[in-house]
Amino acid sequence: MSSSLGPDLPPAGSANATHPSPVLIRALRRVLRPVVRLMLASGITFPLVAELLKGLFVEVAREDYSLDGKPPTDCRVNLLTAVHRKDIRRLREAGAEGEPALPDQMSFGAQLVAAWMSQEADAEGRARPLPRVAGDGEASFESLVYGQSKDLRPRVILDEWLRLGVVSMDEADRVVLNTEAFVPRAGLDEKLPFFALNLHDHLAAAADNLAGIKAPWLERCVFYDALAPQSVADLHVQARRMGGELLKGLSGTAQAMEARDAQSAEPHQRFTCGIYFYAEPTDKREKT
Repeated sequence: MSSSLGPDLPPAGSANATHPSPVLIRALRRVLRPVVRLMLASGITFPLVAELLKGLFVEVAREDYSLDGKPPTDCRVNLLTAVHRKDIRRLREAGAEGEPALPDQMSFGAQLVAAWMSQEADAEGRARPLPRVAGDGEASFESLVYGQSKDLRPRVILDEWLRLGVVSMDEADRVVLNTEAFVPRAGLDEKLPFFALNLHDHLAAAADNLAGIKAPWLERCVFYDALAPQSVADLHVQARRMGGELLKGLSGTAQAMEARDAQSAEPHQRFTCGIYFYAEPTDKREKT
């Protein structure tokens, strides 16, 4: 089959709480299948997920369906979600845990890698190995860290990155960046905030596009379904290279804009732009 650059999604039809769209239900099953697979592999059972979803339904109804700027009553939340009012009251009084925040060192690390890639890159755009400590005014890992923050010790960052596999030391005692993107190779707790951030923002963009209540976000893909495994492997390599170039360029531009906008009185916003690649046998597609 030939490829298709998915069009920006048109506005979805109005929701019907009594008879939701069968197409939407099938789409939700497909979206949730990988998440259910992850949960089963992690020992998370249905009762825990049911309680989690119950709390999320109440939380979203209270936060996103206010009237005249006031939170909806428990009665209205019950009408919207079909969650029992006794549970709504219990969940409201307990409060929400909120989304996992990026650990301080991980959030700072993403900023540090962006600076490394933009300030200390070779002619091919790859991060240059840096001496561990400064000497004779040359750039070093130590000066890179202090250039971004005076409050964090370079040795602490280096030890953590060595543990995660983000960097390694070469024979000249230089710090070598192992990945072009700040993705930890070890430590589930360090990876999960990025898992939540990436999937949340991708799904939020797609959901906004389906709702059609604002200008569509960029949310496109290209796909083929009759390729040999080696062809897919070659395309994966190309996607990683081209995607890395895109993200590196955006990072450099955003870093300069962030420094400029720091003096602005306007409310700050955040953005994410991600790249993904996935393949599977054509005869073993995810069930819908």
